[in-house]
Amino acid sequence: MLDKSSKIYVAGHHGLVGSAIWNNLKTRGYNNLIGRSHQELDLTDQVAVRQFFDQERPDAVVLAAAFVGGIMANSLYRADFIMQNMKMQCNVISEAYAHGVKKLLFLGSTCIYPKNAPQPMKEDALLTSPLEYTNEEYAIAKIAGLKMCESYNLQYGTNYIAVMPTNLYGPNDNFHLENSHVMPAMMRKVYLAKLIHDGNWQAIRRDLDIRPVEGFSGSSSEDEILSVLAKYGIYNNKVVLWGTGTPLREFLWSEDMADASVHVLLNVNFSDIIGIEKYSSVHYGASADGAIDRNHSAGRGGAIPKLGEIRNCHINVGTGKELTIRQLSELVVKVVGFEGVVEFDATKPDGTMRKLIDVSKLHSLGWTHKVEIEDGIQRLFDWYQESLN
Repeated sequence: MLDKSSKIYVAGHHGLVGSAIWNNLKTRGYNNLIGRSHQELDLTDQVAVRQFFDQERPDAVVLAAAFVGGIMANSLYRADFIMQNMKMQCNVISEAYAHGVKKLLFLGSTCIYPKNAPQPMKEDALLTSPLEYTNEEYAIAKIAGLKMCESYNLQYGTNYIAVMPTNLYGPNDNFHLENSHVMPAMMRKVYLAKLIHDGNWQAIRRDLDIRPVEGFSGSSSEDEILSVLAKYGIYNNKVVLWGTGTPLREFLWSEDMADASVHVLLNVNFSDIIGIEKYSSVHYGASADGAIDRNHSAGRGGAIPKLGEIRNCHINVGTGKELTIRQLSELVVKVVGFEGVVEFDATKPDGTMRKLIDVSKLHSLGWTHKVEIEDGIQRLFDWYQESLN
């Protein structure tokens, strides 16, 4: 068990989830936290990562750092998505083991599941059929990461847990129109269309100064600004969104994700996930810190015939609830106070039609979400407006 003085390294502590995990730990009284920006520590550099662990020797690690992007980025930089993520995971997990880290939490993504997985997607849907092609490399890297955790636990008796979050949104979200995810992109589009209709050019220029679009900032001319925004479906009192609006999506508030992550980090062990009673039946014990006893697992190569095959030990993290993209747009319109028109361009792709996860394992481990989508959208818009001040 980690106590309040435990040294915890949060990799990716400036990101959407990493920053929320950092704040959640602080709120709980865990103040011995370590973070390094990408400029301070390149996690793809094996030597640098080893030197970091030599120097800091953390008791626990949260691996929330990743090389991420949307559909376009995943398509253009396929080699980078698999290589950069694999390097980061291999370096951090191997050095965590080499330096005796007590607990490691690995954050993945629900894109690990097959494109046509039965809905809602249970953990055991993993590797049952082909992946979605557009993000295959990222998914394979994340599958490798969760398998590393699983395999280290089985071979070395470590206590490494992998959690797979659904679509996340919240403070520090990415609102850049070129590469943001659906909710922040939609919210910004609706907001800018309202500002154009209101003739509030001061607010429009402020928005573009904070987050330029294709190099155009608040100092650009009105015609230039209107022209570039039109490329993203943003007009005077009208927004055009891609697809039919019928795909279903699940969304989780990032601070809820952080709370779930910290709950797992502090309260859930590998032995809890696979059932410690199985282990006791073969005299395979758990140590005081919840890890499987290394003395029992040393040298056996991970094979315990009496237990059968152990796999899919990761944990889905989400709400278990979904809504259509059209319903999402209606909630965003209401929160922003937009009175214009939202159109859907059915000539553009919808993407995966449904991607709901089964969260029964998470619930059985003692955690459920708190922030419902209506409240979350209001909170996100409040944060976005504050970010412009």
